[in-house]
Amino acid sequence: MRYTFIVFMFLLIATLSGCVHQQFVTQPYPRWGKEIPIHQADDANPLLLRILQPNKPSNASACLLLVHGMNEYIGRYNEIARYFAQRFIVAGFDLYAHGLSNPILQQADRALIAGAARQEVSDAYLAQIPLYDLDPMRQDLSHALKRLIISCDEQGESDKPIFIVSHSLGSLIAASYLLSTQNKSESARRVQGIILLGPAFSVTEVPGWRGWLANPLIKLSFHAKEHWLNPQNESLPLLIINQIVSFIIVPLLDGIFEVLSWPGLRTLFTPATPDWVVNYLTDNEQEKARIRGDDWFIRRALLRYVKAIETEIIHFRHHMSEFAIPYYLIYSGHDPITPFWGSEDFAKATLQNHPDNELLPLSKLSHHEHLFSSQPLRNEILKKIEQWLDRRRLSWHHEKTTKLQN
Repeated sequence: MRYTFIVFMFLLIATLSGCVHQQFVTQPYPRWGKEIPIHQADDANPLLLRILQPNKPSNASACLLLVHGMNEYIGRYNEIARYFAQRFIVAGFDLYAHGLSNPILQQADRALIAGAARQEVSDAYLAQIPLYDLDPMRQDLSHALKRLIISCDEQGESDKPIFIVSHSLGSLIAASYLLSTQNKSESARRVQGIILLGPAFSVTEVPGWRGWLANPLIKLSFHAKEHWLNPQNESLPLLIINQIVSFIIVPLLDGIFEVLSWPGLRTLFTPATPDWVVNYLTDNEQEKARIRGDDWFIRRALLRYVKAIETEIIHFRHHMSEFAIPYYLIYSGHDPITPFWGSEDFAKATLQNHPDNELLPLSKLSHHEHLFSSQPLRNEILKKIEQWLDRRRLSWHHEKTTKLQN
Protein backbone atom coordinates (compact mmCIF):
# COMPACT_ATOMS: atom_id res chain seq x y z
CA MET A 1 0.00 0.00 0.00
CA ARG A 2 2.80 2.39 0.94
CA TYR A 3 4.69 1.76 -2.31
CA THR A 4 1.48 2.23 -4.29
CA PHE A 5 0.99 5.60 -2.63
CA ILE A 6 4.55 6.70 -3.41
CA VAL A 7 4.15 5.69 -7.07
CA PHE A 8 0.89 7.66 -7.13
CA MET A 9 2.75 10.69 -5.77
CA PHE A 10 5.40 10.50 -8.46
CA LEU A 11 2.73 10.24 -11.16
CA LEU A 12 0.93 13.24 -9.68
CA ILE A 13 4.03 15.40 -9.63
CA ALA A 14 4.94 14.33 -13.15
CA THR A 15 1.43 15.23 -14.33
CA LEU A 16 1.45 18.66 -12.73
CA SER A 17 5.01 19.60 -13.61
CA GLY A 18 4.69 19.86 -17.37
CA CYS A 19 7.80 20.61 -19.40
CA VAL A 20 10.63 22.57 -17.83
CA HIS A 21 11.90 25.27 -20.21
CA GLN A 22 14.81 27.63 -19.97
CA GLN A 23 13.71 31.10 -18.94
CA PHE A 24 15.32 34.38 -20.00
CA VAL A 25 14.66 38.05 -19.32
CA THR A 26 15.47 40.57 -22.03
CA GLN A 27 14.27 43.87 -20.53
CA PRO A 28 15.26 45.50 -17.21
CA TYR A 29 12.87 45.15 -14.29
CA PRO A 30 9.86 47.50 -14.74
CA ARG A 31 10.26 50.16 -12.07
CA TRP A 32 7.80 52.74 -10.79
CA GLY A 33 8.00 55.42 -8.12
CA LYS A 34 10.97 56.45 -6.00
CA GLU A 35 13.19 53.52 -4.98
CA ILE A 36 14.18 53.48 -1.30
CA PRO A 37 16.67 50.83 -0.11
CA ILE A 38 15.96 49.33 3.32
CA HIS A 39 19.14 47.87 4.78
CA GLN A 40 18.65 44.80 6.93
CA ALA A 41 20.98 43.11 9.39
CA ASP A 42 23.10 40.27 7.93
CA ASP A 43 21.68 40.92 4.46
CA ALA A 44 24.00 42.12 1.70
CA ASN A 45 21.09 43.11 -0.55
CA PRO A 46 18.72 45.79 0.76
CA LEU A 47 14.95 45.45 0.46
CA LEU A 48 13.75 47.94 -2.15
CA LEU A 49 10.63 49.94 -1.31
CA ARG A 50 8.90 51.86 -4.11
CA ILE A 51 6.95 54.97 -3.19
CA LEU A 52 4.65 57.00 -5.44
CA GLN A 53 3.04 60.20 -4.15
CA PRO A 54 0.35 62.66 -5.31
CA ASN A 55 1.48 65.96 -6.83
CA LYS A 56 1.01 67.49 -3.37
CA PRO A 57 2.02 64.73 -0.93
CA SER A 58 0.84 66.74 2.09
CA ASN A 59 -2.72 66.48 0.71
CA ALA A 60 -2.66 62.66 0.75
CA SER A 61 -5.42 61.41 3.02
CA ALA A 62 -3.80 58.03 3.75
CA CYS A 63 -0.89 55.76 2.87
CA LEU A 64 -1.24 52.41 1.07
CA LEU A 65 1.11 49.42 0.98
CA LEU A 66 0.66 47.07 -1.99
CA VAL A 67 1.48 43.39 -1.35
CA HIS A 68 1.67 41.13 -4.42
CA GLY A 69 0.91 37.42 -4.74
CA MET A 70 2.84 34.18 -5.25
CA ASN A 71 5.51 34.12 -7.98
CA GLU A 72 4.71 37.59 -9.32
CA TYR A 73 6.35 40.94 -8.47
CA ILE A 74 5.43 44.49 -7.56
CA GLY A 75 6.87 46.08 -10.73
CA ARG A 76 3.80 45.01 -12.72
CA TYR A 77 1.55 47.10 -10.41
CA ASN A 78 2.57 50.37 -12.07
CA GLU A 79 -0.93 51.31 -13.26
CA ILE A 80 -2.51 50.26 -9.95
CA ALA A 81 -0.02 52.35 -7.98
CA ARG A 82 -0.61 55.38 -10.22
CA TYR A 83 -4.38 55.08 -9.83
CA PHE A 84 -4.21 55.20 -6.03
CA ALA A 85 -1.36 57.76 -6.00
CA GLN A 86 -3.78 60.41 -7.28
CA ARG A 87 -5.01 60.66 -3.66
CA PHE A 88 -2.81 58.46 -1.49
CA ILE A 89 0.87 57.86 -0.81
CA VAL A 90 1.43 54.42 -2.33
CA ALA A 91 4.27 51.99 -1.64
CA GLY A 92 5.16 48.49 -2.78
CA PHE A 93 8.00 45.99 -2.50
CA ASP A 94 9.01 42.56 -3.74
CA LEU A 95 8.44 39.76 -1.26
CA TYR A 96 11.32 37.49 -0.29
CA ALA A 97 12.48 35.37 -3.29
CA HIS A 98 10.39 37.45 -5.71
CA GLY A 99 11.30 40.23 -8.14
CA LEU A 100 14.33 42.24 -7.06
CA SER A 101 14.30 40.46 -3.69
CA ASN A 102 15.41 37.38 -5.63
CA PRO A 103 19.24 37.37 -6.06
CA ILE A 104 19.14 35.71 -9.49
CA LEU A 105 16.57 38.18 -10.83
CA GLN A 106 18.41 41.10 -9.23
CA GLN A 107 21.66 40.04 -10.88
CA ALA A 108 19.88 39.67 -14.22
CA ASP A 109 18.44 43.18 -13.89
CA ARG A 110 21.89 44.64 -13.26
CA ALA A 111 23.32 42.86 -16.29
CA LEU A 112 20.51 44.09 -18.55
CA ILE A 113 20.95 47.67 -17.33
CA ALA A 114 24.67 47.33 -18.08
CA GLY A 115 23.84 46.42 -21.68
CA ALA A 116 23.42 42.62 -21.79
CA ALA A 117 20.96 41.39 -24.42
CA ARG A 118 19.38 38.74 -22.22
CA GLN A 119 19.94 36.83 -18.99
CA GLU A 120 18.92 33.31 -18.01
CA VAL A 121 16.75 33.12 -14.87
CA SER A 122 15.67 29.47 -15.02
CA ASP A 123 16.97 28.86 -11.48
CA ALA A 124 15.25 31.85 -9.87
CA TYR A 125 12.97 29.43 -8.00
CA LEU A 126 15.98 28.24 -5.95
CA ALA A 127 15.59 31.34 -3.77
CA GLN A 128 12.59 29.47 -2.29
CA ILE A 129 14.90 26.90 -0.64
CA PRO A 130 14.85 28.56 2.85
CA LEU A 131 11.06 28.88 2.83
CA TYR A 132 10.02 26.25 5.37
CA ASP A 133 7.43 28.88 6.41
CA LEU A 134 6.47 32.42 5.42
CA ASP A 135 8.42 34.21 8.17
CA PRO A 136 10.98 35.75 5.76
CA MET A 137 8.11 37.30 3.80
CA ARG A 138 6.43 38.60 6.96
CA GLN A 139 9.75 40.14 7.99
CA ASP A 140 9.99 41.93 4.63
CA LEU A 141 6.44 43.17 5.10
CA SER A 142 7.32 44.47 8.56
CA HIS A 143 10.40 46.33 7.25
CA ALA A 144 8.42 47.83 4.36
CA LEU A 145 5.59 48.90 6.64
CA LYS A 146 7.93 50.61 9.09
CA ARG A 147 9.66 52.51 6.28
CA LEU A 148 6.33 53.52 4.74
CA ILE A 149 5.22 54.93 8.10
CA ILE A 150 8.36 57.10 8.19
CA SER A 151 7.65 58.44 4.69
CA CYS A 152 3.99 58.88 5.54
CA ASP A 153 4.73 60.86 8.69
CA GLU A 154 7.06 63.19 6.80
CA GLN A 155 4.06 64.58 4.90
CA GLY A 156 2.29 66.83 7.39
CA GLU A 157 0.15 64.76 9.74
CA SER A 158 2.11 62.37 11.92
CA ASP A 159 -0.64 59.80 12.14
CA LYS A 160 -2.12 59.40 8.66
CA PRO A 161 -3.95 56.05 8.51
CA ILE A 162 -2.09 53.17 6.88
CA PHE A 163 -3.90 50.65 4.69
CA ILE A 164 -2.70 47.45 3.06
CA VAL A 165 -3.92 46.36 -0.40
CA SER A 166 -3.03 42.68 -0.75
CA HIS A 167 -3.53 39.90 -3.26
CA SER A 168 -3.63 36.08 -2.91
CA LEU A 169 -0.54 34.82 -1.05
CA GLY A 170 0.19 38.44 -0.19
CA SER A 171 -3.15 38.53 1.64
CA LEU A 172 -2.21 35.44 3.67
CA ILE A 173 1.17 36.97 4.54
CA ALA A 174 -0.32 40.35 5.48
CA ALA A 175 -3.28 38.90 7.40
CA SER A 176 -1.12 36.42 9.33
CA TYR A 177 1.37 39.22 10.13
CA LEU A 178 -1.38 41.50 11.43
CA LEU A 179 -2.97 38.64 13.37
CA SER A 180 0.30 37.81 15.12
CA THR A 181 1.29 41.42 15.86
CA GLN A 182 -1.96 43.36 16.19
CA ASN A 183 -1.49 43.86 19.95
CA LYS A 184 2.33 43.91 19.99
CA SER A 185 3.75 46.05 17.20
CA GLU A 186 3.39 49.82 16.96
CA SER A 187 3.66 49.69 13.16
CA ALA A 188 0.91 47.04 12.95
CA ARG A 189 -1.32 49.19 15.16
CA ARG A 190 -1.01 52.00 12.58
CA VAL A 191 -2.75 49.79 10.01
CA GLN A 192 -6.39 50.84 9.96
CA GLY A 193 -7.65 48.44 7.32
CA ILE A 194 -6.72 45.84 4.74
CA ILE A 195 -8.03 44.97 1.29
CA LEU A 196 -8.02 41.19 0.74
CA LEU A 197 -8.18 40.29 -2.97
CA GLY A 198 -8.62 36.58 -3.71
CA PRO A 199 -6.85 35.74 -0.43
CA ALA A 200 -5.01 32.42 -0.06
CA PHE A 201 -7.21 31.18 2.76
CA SER A 202 -7.87 27.88 0.94
CA VAL A 203 -5.88 25.39 -1.12
CA THR A 204 -6.05 25.16 -4.90
CA GLU A 205 -8.70 23.04 -6.65
CA VAL A 206 -7.20 22.00 -9.97
CA PRO A 207 -9.73 22.30 -12.84
CA GLY A 208 -10.23 19.84 -15.69
CA TRP A 209 -8.82 16.36 -16.11
CA ARG A 210 -5.76 17.13 -13.96
CA GLY A 211 -8.11 17.70 -11.04
CA TRP A 212 -9.33 14.11 -11.17
CA LEU A 213 -5.86 13.04 -10.13
CA ALA A 214 -4.68 15.99 -8.07
CA ASN A 215 -7.71 17.18 -6.08
CA PRO A 216 -8.32 14.01 -4.00
CA LEU A 217 -4.71 14.09 -2.82
CA ILE A 218 -4.77 17.85 -2.21
CA LYS A 219 -7.93 17.47 -0.13
CA LEU A 220 -6.54 14.46 1.76
CA SER A 221 -3.32 16.33 2.55
CA PHE A 222 -5.23 19.42 3.70
CA HIS A 223 -7.69 17.39 5.80
CA ALA A 224 -4.91 15.38 7.45
CA LYS A 225 -2.80 18.43 8.29
CA GLU A 226 -5.81 20.39 9.52
CA HIS A 227 -6.59 17.59 11.99
CA TRP A 228 -2.93 16.88 12.86
CA LEU A 229 -2.80 17.12 16.69
CA ASN A 230 -5.76 19.49 16.48
CA PRO A 231 -9.04 17.69 17.33
CA GLN A 232 -12.14 19.27 15.83
CA ASN A 233 -15.68 19.35 17.12
CA GLU A 234 -16.31 15.69 16.29
CA SER A 235 -17.40 12.43 17.86
CA LEU A 236 -14.77 10.27 19.58
CA PRO A 237 -14.72 7.52 16.88
CA LEU A 238 -14.27 10.14 14.12
CA LEU A 239 -11.63 11.93 16.15
CA ILE A 240 -9.63 8.70 16.50
CA ILE A 241 -9.92 7.92 12.77
CA ASN A 242 -8.82 11.43 11.78
CA GLN A 243 -5.83 11.31 14.11
CA ILE A 244 -4.73 7.91 12.80
CA VAL A 245 -5.04 9.13 9.20
CA SER A 246 -3.12 12.30 10.10
CA PHE A 247 -0.29 10.40 11.80
CA ILE A 248 0.17 8.37 8.62
CA ILE A 249 -0.41 10.96 5.88
CA VAL A 250 1.23 14.10 7.29
CA PRO A 251 4.74 12.74 7.96
CA LEU A 252 4.66 10.74 4.71
CA LEU A 253 3.70 13.67 2.48
CA ASP A 254 5.95 16.13 4.29
CA GLY A 255 8.83 13.68 3.95
CA ILE A 256 8.23 13.06 0.24
CA PHE A 257 7.93 16.78 -0.56
CA GLU A 258 11.06 17.53 1.46
CA VAL A 259 13.12 14.80 -0.23
CA LEU A 260 11.98 15.98 -3.67
CA SER A 261 13.20 19.48 -2.74
CA TRP A 262 16.78 18.26 -2.18
CA PRO A 263 19.63 19.09 -4.61
CA GLY A 264 19.56 16.87 -7.67
CA LEU A 265 15.97 15.74 -7.20
CA ARG A 266 14.48 19.24 -7.15
CA THR A 267 15.65 19.87 -10.71
CA LEU A 268 13.45 17.00 -11.88
CA PHE A 269 10.49 17.30 -9.50
CA THR A 270 9.92 21.02 -9.02
CA PRO A 271 6.62 21.68 -10.84
CA ALA A 272 6.43 24.30 -13.56
CA THR A 273 3.42 26.60 -13.50
CA PRO A 274 0.75 24.81 -15.57
CA ASP A 275 -1.01 26.63 -18.42
CA TRP A 276 -4.38 26.52 -16.70
CA VAL A 277 -3.12 28.88 -13.97
CA VAL A 278 -2.61 31.72 -16.48
CA ASN A 279 -6.05 31.05 -17.96
CA TYR A 280 -7.63 31.68 -14.54
CA LEU A 281 -5.51 34.67 -13.51
CA THR A 282 -7.53 37.21 -15.50
CA ASP A 283 -10.46 37.52 -17.87
CA ASN A 284 -8.43 39.91 -20.03
CA GLU A 285 -6.88 38.16 -23.05
CA GLN A 286 -4.29 40.90 -23.56
CA GLU A 287 -3.23 40.59 -19.93
CA LYS A 288 -2.94 36.81 -20.30
CA ALA A 289 -0.61 37.33 -23.28
CA ARG A 290 1.48 39.79 -21.24
CA ILE A 291 1.78 37.31 -18.38
CA ARG A 292 2.85 34.48 -20.69
CA GLY A 293 5.58 36.70 -22.11
CA ASP A 294 6.67 38.18 -18.77
CA ASP A 295 9.68 36.27 -17.50
CA TRP A 296 10.00 38.30 -14.32
CA PHE A 297 7.39 35.86 -13.00
CA ILE A 298 8.82 32.85 -11.16
CA ARG A 299 7.76 29.86 -13.29
CA ARG A 300 8.41 27.03 -10.80
CA ALA A 301 7.47 26.38 -7.15
CA LEU A 302 9.70 24.25 -4.93
CA LEU A 303 7.63 21.49 -3.31
CA ARG A 304 8.91 22.41 0.17
CA TYR A 305 7.58 25.92 -0.42
CA VAL A 306 4.20 24.56 -1.56
CA LYS A 307 3.89 22.50 1.65
CA ALA A 308 4.90 25.53 3.70
CA ILE A 309 2.04 27.53 2.18
CA GLU A 310 -0.43 24.74 2.99
CA THR A 311 0.80 24.68 6.60
CA GLU A 312 0.50 28.47 6.86
CA ILE A 313 -3.07 28.41 5.53
CA ILE A 314 -4.07 25.82 8.12
CA HIS A 315 -2.36 27.66 10.97
CA PHE A 316 -4.08 30.91 9.96
CA ARG A 317 -7.47 29.21 9.76
CA HIS A 318 -7.05 27.86 13.31
CA HIS A 319 -6.71 31.42 14.63
CA MET A 320 -8.51 33.61 12.09
CA SER A 321 -11.54 34.22 14.33
CA GLU A 322 -9.26 36.56 16.35
CA PHE A 323 -8.57 38.82 13.35
CA ALA A 324 -9.63 42.30 14.45
CA ILE A 325 -8.35 44.60 11.66
CA PRO A 326 -11.16 46.09 9.51
CA TYR A 327 -11.17 44.56 6.05
CA TYR A 328 -12.74 44.65 2.59
CA LEU A 329 -12.79 41.13 1.16
CA ILE A 330 -13.11 40.56 -2.61
CA TYR A 331 -13.23 37.08 -4.11
CA SER A 332 -14.52 35.19 -7.16
CA GLY A 333 -17.10 32.44 -6.81
CA HIS A 334 -15.41 30.07 -9.28
CA ASP A 335 -11.72 30.84 -8.73
CA PRO A 336 -9.83 27.50 -8.64
CA ILE A 337 -6.54 29.07 -7.50
CA THR A 338 -7.91 30.30 -4.16
CA PRO A 339 -11.42 28.78 -3.99
CA PHE A 340 -14.31 30.74 -2.49
CA TRP A 341 -14.74 28.53 0.59
CA GLY A 342 -11.60 29.93 2.19
CA SER A 343 -12.92 33.49 1.94
CA GLU A 344 -16.37 32.48 3.11
CA ASP A 345 -14.96 30.59 6.11
CA PHE A 346 -12.90 33.67 7.01
CA ALA A 347 -15.93 35.98 6.66
CA LYS A 348 -18.11 33.69 8.76
CA ALA A 349 -15.51 33.71 11.55
CA THR A 350 -14.67 37.44 11.47
CA LEU A 351 -17.38 39.58 9.85
CA GLN A 352 -18.83 40.53 13.23
CA ASN A 353 -15.42 41.58 14.61
CA HIS A 354 -15.66 45.13 13.24
CA PRO A 355 -18.57 47.20 11.87
CA ASP A 356 -16.49 48.33 8.87
CA ASN A 357 -15.86 44.80 7.58
CA GLU A 358 -17.36 44.36 4.10
CA LEU A 359 -17.53 41.66 1.44
CA LEU A 360 -17.62 41.85 -2.35
CA PRO A 361 -18.34 38.31 -3.58
CA LEU A 362 -18.10 38.15 -7.36
CA SER A 363 -20.13 34.97 -7.52
CA LYS A 364 -20.21 34.52 -11.31
CA LEU A 365 -16.52 35.17 -11.94
CA SER A 366 -13.69 32.64 -12.12
CA HIS A 367 -10.55 34.76 -12.47
CA HIS A 368 -8.08 35.37 -9.67
CA GLU A 369 -6.36 38.72 -10.22
CA HIS A 370 -9.12 41.27 -9.72
CA LEU A 371 -6.84 44.29 -10.14
CA PHE A 372 -5.93 43.02 -13.62
CA SER A 373 -9.50 42.40 -14.78
CA SER A 374 -10.75 43.55 -18.16
CA GLN A 375 -12.50 46.91 -18.40
CA PRO A 376 -14.87 48.21 -17.16
CA LEU A 377 -14.71 45.69 -14.29
CA ARG A 378 -11.18 46.71 -13.36
CA ASN A 379 -12.10 50.34 -12.82
CA GLU A 380 -15.27 49.35 -10.99
CA ILE A 381 -13.26 47.27 -8.51
CA LEU A 382 -10.67 50.01 -8.05
CA LYS A 383 -13.47 52.51 -7.41
CA LYS A 384 -15.15 50.23 -4.87
CA ILE A 385 -11.83 49.82 -3.04
CA GLU A 386 -11.34 53.58 -3.03
CA GLN A 387 -14.85 54.11 -1.68
CA TRP A 388 -14.26 51.58 1.12
CA LEU A 389 -10.99 53.32 2.01
CA ASP A 390 -12.86 56.62 2.26
CA ARG A 391 -15.58 55.13 4.46
CA ARG A 392 -13.02 53.46 6.68
CA ARG A 393 -10.94 56.65 6.91
CA LEU A 394 -13.98 58.66 8.04
CA SER A 395 -14.84 55.96 10.56
CA TRP A 396 -11.27 56.02 11.85
CA HIS A 397 -11.41 59.80 12.29
CA HIS A 398 -14.64 59.40 14.25
CA GLU A 399 -13.08 56.70 16.45
CA LYS A 400 -10.05 58.93 17.11
CA THR A 401 -12.21 61.95 17.95
CA THR A 402 -14.36 59.91 20.33
CA LYS A 403 -11.28 58.64 22.18
CA LEU A 404 -9.94 62.17 22.58
CA GLN A 405 -13.27 63.40 23.93
CA ASN A 406 -13.38 60.56 26.45
